[in-house]
Amino acid sequence: MADQSSGIPQFELGELSRVHHLIGVVSGKGGVGKSLVTGILARELNRTGKSVGILDADITGPSIPHMFGMADAHATAADEHLIPVESKHGIKVMSANLVLADETQPVLWRGPVLGGAIRQFWGDTAWGDIDYMLVDMPPGTGDVALTVFQSLPIEGIVIVTSPQDLVSMIVGKAVNMAAQMQIPVLGLVENMSYAVCPHCGEHIHVFGESKLAEVAAGYGLPVLGTLPIDPAIAAACDKGTFEDDLPEGLLPDAVALALDLPELEVEQQEPQGSEPTMAERAAAAAAAYKAKKAAEESDDTVDVTPREV
Repeated sequence: MADQSSGIPQFELGELSRVHHLIGVVSGKGGVGKSLVTGILARELNRTGKSVGILDADITGPSIPHMFGMADAHATAADEHLIPVESKHGIKVMSANLVLADETQPVLWRGPVLGGAIRQFWGDTAWGDIDYMLVDMPPGTGDVALTVFQSLPIEGIVIVTSPQDLVSMIVGKAVNMAAQMQIPVLGLVENMSYAVCPHCGEHIHVFGESKLAEVAAGYGLPVLGTLPIDPAIAAACDKGTFEDDLPEGLLPDAVALALDLPELEVEQQEPQGSEPTMAERAAAAAAAYKAKKAAEESDDTVDVTPREV
């Protein structure tokens, strides 16, 4: 959660919206699959019966609407509120592409206008009652990312990376930015981790052996899952059939962590007295998850200590 003492105003949530959990999906660079991970988390949470929304903050490169079959859809307005577009399975989406005449139209907006778009997508949209709002962040640490971190009550972030030599730098940028904004990092997801041979099922590490575990340990963060290079999923994103074609059970640890986050509405992010804030509860949940996984791994270890007879 952004530092309230910074003097930067927080964007207010509209009267027609209630958001119980707000999670950002980020990366230190582009092209690693943030939108894919956002879509997977949204669909998997949706499959559990939760109400889900996606705020597409990647203003200049939005891809969420196309993935969810909204290439020709447009957001509407009613009583001075934007109405998000709802997917086939009930996921609500607000994106720059939904307010443009055509999805191929470039977004040639400067920083203040981009920030204004985020404010409208958050505060002027009639989201209704949302259990989980996922924010598909733009790559890097530019104006829009700063606006989201400073002006929205982000509960925690999931960092997406890929198996390349630059992984430590990519993760480091995102971790350090989150630390400066006082936002908990919930964990890491590696995309394009491997390809599966269609003939023998062997995992082929196209970009080299993963360094995810090493990097995660270096920053004291949990690994929330890995994703393969899957041409079928890529084709589904291109066709807009992502929701129907996405295999079930992807990123189960990330979904389980989200489902375990303590219930605390966005409006209650600054409780009175000694009650912990949303960010503190998210940080505690992430720490508990990490400890749980460590305990499970310890239990799986075979005890070879000689026993007295």
